[in-house]
Amino acid sequence: MIQAINIALAYGKRVIFKDVNIKFAPGNCYGLIGANGSGKTTFLKILAGLKEPDKGEIAIGPRERIATLQQDQFAFDEETVFNTVVMGHKQLFEVMQEREALYAKGDFSDADGIRSGELEAEFGEMNGYEVEGEVASLLSGLGIGEELIQKKMKELESGDKVRVLLAQALFGNPDILLLDEPTNNLDLKSIAWLEDFLSRFQNTVIIVSHDRHFLNQVCTHMADIDFGKITVYVGNYDFWYQASQLALRQKQQENKKATARADELKEFIRRFSSNASKAKQATSRRKLLDKMTIEDMPASSRKYPFVVFKAERPCGDVILEVKDLCKTVDGVQLLKDLTFTVNKGDKIVFLGDGLARTTLFQILAGELAPDSGTFRWGITMTSSYFPKENSSYFTDEMNLIKWLGQYAPPKEGENFARGFLGKMLFSGEEALKFTTVLSGGEKVRCMLSRMMLTNANALILDDPTNHLDLESITALNDGLIAFTEVVLFTSHDHQFISTIANRIIELLPNGIIDRMGNFEDYLEDPEVAKLREQLSQGQVGRLIL
Repeated sequence: MIQAINIALAYGKRVIFKDVNIKFAPGNCYGLIGANGSGKTTFLKILAGLKEPDKGEIAIGPRERIATLQQDQFAFDEETVFNTVVMGHKQLFEVMQEREALYAKGDFSDADGIRSGELEAEFGEMNGYEVEGEVASLLSGLGIGEELIQKKMKELESGDKVRVLLAQALFGNPDILLLDEPTNNLDLKSIAWLEDFLSRFQNTVIIVSHDRHFLNQVCTHMADIDFGKITVYVGNYDFWYQASQLALRQKQQENKKATARADELKEFIRRFSSNASKAKQATSRRKLLDKMTIEDMPASSRKYPFVVFKAERPCGDVILEVKDLCKTVDGVQLLKDLTFTVNKGDKIVFLGDGLARTTLFQILAGELAPDSGTFRWGITMTSSYFPKENSSYFTDEMNLIKWLGQYAPPKEGENFARGFLGKMLFSGEEALKFTTVLSGGEKVRCMLSRMMLTNANALILDDPTNHLDLESITALNDGLIAFTEVVLFTSHDHQFISTIANRIIELLPNGIIDRMGNFEDYLEDPEVAKLREQLSQGQVGRLIL
C-alpha cells in the first residue's frame, strides 16, 4: 500500500497538485494519465521519494519495498547485466556481495562462520537461491539473450539497456512498482510478455504510459490528472474514457439547465419587481435565485490537435511496385530481395526488425539508395514521409511561423501559419517558439503539420506516436482512419495498428509474410506463427496469406 496525503506542488503561480489524497491498494494496477505537462512523471517521483512536494507526505506499509523504472541509461555502465538487474533489490544485492566476499576469504574465522549463517538466513528469506533463474526469465521475456547476461551495460545497445532497466524494476517481487513509460523501445512480443507479467503481479503497480491497449490490458484503475486534481476511476482506460466523458456531459447538462432556470428567474424579477400585485412573487423568486449555484466548469488540461490529411488527388491504378530490393548497412543485410505491390486503399503496417523498416522507408522516400532492386511510384502518386529521427528538420534556429512557412502554399502568409499552428496547439506566443527549444512531442506535431500541408495521397510514417501524449495519439489515430488513400506505417502501439491497418507485411531475416486483414487476427493465427518460425530458421521466401 502507498498513500499520498495532502500532497501539494506548485511552480511559481502554476499549481500542479493541490491537496491530493489517494490510497493505492495492493492487487491493483493504476494507470496514471493526463496531458503532457500535467505532472504525471513528477507525481511518480514524489511517490518514489525522489522529489519533495511543497506540502504533504507519502506513506507506505511497514517494510514495503518500492521499485522504479530507472531513466538514466548510463547509470550502470560499469556493471554487468546480471548485477544491474539484481541491484533492483538493494538489500538482496548487498547481502549477495557480502556473502561472495566472505566465501572468497582464504582464512575463515569463527566470526566469519557465524556471519555466514546470518547471511544465508537473510539470503534465503529474500529468495536469493532463485536469483539466477529469475534474472534469466525476466531478461528472456524482454528479449535479452543469455549471451548478454555477463556483459557490461556499456556494451549494450540503447534499446537493450532500457529492457535491462525494466527487468531491474520487476526483479524481486517489489511491494510497490512505479513504471514510467515501460513499453518504450519494446517490440510487440515483449509488450505482450510484460502485459502477462503485470496481470499476474499481486502487489501495487502505478504506470504512466501512452499505449492505450497496454493500459486496457493491465490496469484495474485509472488515476486521472485533470482540472487541477487527481481522480481515481475503477476500470481500464476505455472505461475511464467513457465514464469521464459521461460525467463531463452530465455536469454540462446540469449547468445548462441551471443557467436557463436562473435566466427565467432574472427575467421575471426584472419584469415584475416594481409591480405591486406580483412583488411578493418576485421576492420569492429572488430568494430562489440567491440559493442557486452554477458551478464554473474548470478548464481541462487536455487539448486535441486538429489532424486531418487531405489528398490533392486520388490514387491511380499504379500505386507502388517494389521488386528485389536489397540493402546492406554497416555490414548487415537489412533488406534482401524484397518484393511487394501496394494497391488502392492499402493501409499497411510493417512489422519486424526496426532498422530494416526504417531503411525501407528511407529508400521509398528517396533519402537512401538501394544496393540493388527497384521501386516505382505511379504517376498519380505524391508521398509524404514522417521519419523516426527528425532532428535534421530543426537545425536552423527560427520561430515556428517561419518554420511552417517553408512548407505552406506560396501565397499564404503569417496569418495562415498562425492559424494552422493554433490548430496544432501552438497558439498565441507558442507560435513564436524557436525550433531549437522544442520538446519531442512539439517536434512531432510540427512534422505532422508539414505532412498535412503536402496534400499527398501516400503517407509514410515511421513510429509517429513516439513522444506524443494520449490526446495527440488519438487525434492522429482518427486522422489516419479517416484518410481514404494509402498509408504505409510502423508502430509499437497495438491499438494504433489494429484500428488503422488493413494489411500486414512482416519483414523477417529470410523473407516476408504479407497478409490482408486485421492485426488481431494476424497475431492469433497459428499459420502465421508457423510461417514466421520457418522464415526465421532459414527457409527463404515470400509468403502471402
